[in-house]
Amino acid sequence: MIWTIIGLLASITVTSGFIPQIIKGVKTKRLEDVSPGMYSLILFGMIMWILYGIHLNDWIIIAANVAGLTLSSTVLVLRYIYKRKYRDLN
Repeated sequence: MIWTIIGLLASITVTSGFIPQIIKGVKTKRLEDVSPGMYSLILFGMIMWILYGIHLNDWIIIAANVAGLTLSSTVLVLRYIYKRKYRDLN
């Protein structure tokens, strides 16, 4: 039971780490400092974790990485949108 709680806390903490980046990006409409290479590696890693979680039938691993995948994808999509809008203005 204690390891389930630790797993939940770890997944919530790591996954919520993307939220400040999203908030900052939405407020400033700029994310050019975000590395698409790093986020692409994170996305790939999360997909692998989801597959591993499915293999183990571990819903904590699956849910945490689906949430992380969604949030990190949001950062990349916002980066693309804002970069395109900025480029179109100039």
